[in-house]
Amino acid sequence: MIKDLLQKYENKTPEIVFHWNDSETDAEGWTVINSLRGGAAGGGTRMRKGLDRNEVLSLAKTMEVKFTVSGPAIGGAKSGINFDPQDPRKKGVLERWYAAVSPLLKSYYGTGGDLNVDEIHEVIPITEQSGVWHPQEGVFEGHFKPTQADKINRIGQLRQGVIKVIENPDFSPSVNRKYTVADMITGYGVATAAKHFYDINGDSVKGKRVVVQGFGNVGAAAAFYFAQMGAKVVGIIDRVGGLINKDGFTFEEITDLYLAKNGNTLVADNLIPFEEINESIWSLQTEIFAPCAASRLVTQDQIDQMITTGLEVITCGANVPFADKEIFFGSIMEHTDQKVSLIPDFISNCGMARVFAYFMERKVLMTDEAIFNDTSEVIRKALEKVHENNSTRIGISETAFEIALKQLI
Repeated sequence: MIKDLLQKYENKTPEIVFHWNDSETDAEGWTVINSLRGGAAGGGTRMRKGLDRNEVLSLAKTMEVKFTVSGPAIGGAKSGINFDPQDPRKKGVLERWYAAVSPLLKSYYGTGGDLNVDEIHEVIPITEQSGVWHPQEGVFEGHFKPTQADKINRIGQLRQGVIKVIENPDFSPSVNRKYTVADMITGYGVATAAKHFYDINGDSVKGKRVVVQGFGNVGAAAAFYFAQMGAKVVGIIDRVGGLINKDGFTFEEITDLYLAKNGNTLVADNLIPFEEINESIWSLQTEIFAPCAASRLVTQDQIDQMITTGLEVITCGANVPFADKEIFFGSIMEHTDQKVSLIPDFISNCGMARVFAYFMERKVLMTDEAIFNDTSEVIRKALEKVHENNSTRIGISETAFEIALKQLI
């Protein structure tokens, strides 16, 4: 059943593909709009060397599935530029790209930051130069169809909300360091998804051992919230190396690691070199695994080692964390879904998409509690719906996809 649904969804040709070649460099870009469900589509803009149309297409389809959980009820889209983000000509490339794509952004497409493209420092100011009020203007225009005054209010709310500095110490590793909602919300969702999952199944996340892969924006925040909930982070693996503490790092130690990270990189005096930790971390005794690094890294062998040592729940920070070539449900993911409780990415990492939806919908409370609790409730509802359809501990992703795809096909 699920295989047929997925195949049908994956093979459906996207409604709009916008293809661009830069006039001044060899940069090439695509916006793929899988569908204009609900009159609009949304999805971020990424840049990396070697990116191709297929990557953008699969991400657009992934976004559409995510919107069935996070809202609004719109189609999925994505933009991708094949260009080296370290190249000093990057700014010019982005300026020409957004100028070309601005008619879509005015009418029915909303975008944001993504891999190597920063929402606050690049997307917002550069789209403004092209006469776009806000990178999400197309979603207001095409889907919500608000009056001019209402549109101005909601765009203002959205602008403030995403860059809002967290004042409540419960949600921030340091109120002196000015962390924003955008910095923390995705990792918060990843940890909260595991907490809700245990709770719905009559268990608790407290005392569960956690391994986190990746210590960037998402992984570091997830580790922070896991430790705060009373789970024990026993292992962290990052590009540069990692750390292991079989008894679990204290909340203070995790907070210090969060504050010490350099950009998206783990920094610690006693870092275990990558080759070494990559050999040992997968056989640590752990109940929860949070893959929060790049997509398509996790191998079947790594998963099997973790299953052998007692893995119970996987909560995904990365989109499609498994080293499968299929867009959604490859063989590693399918194998994993039948062995442990695999919370799919579109539920566990929907935090940022949900924040956008929350600020767009109507006049909302702008407090830290209101914003974070809203994401928490949306994730809980999605997991409760899965539980109603499947009360076992396996096949969680399959059930979740079935619920989502029935809304889309």
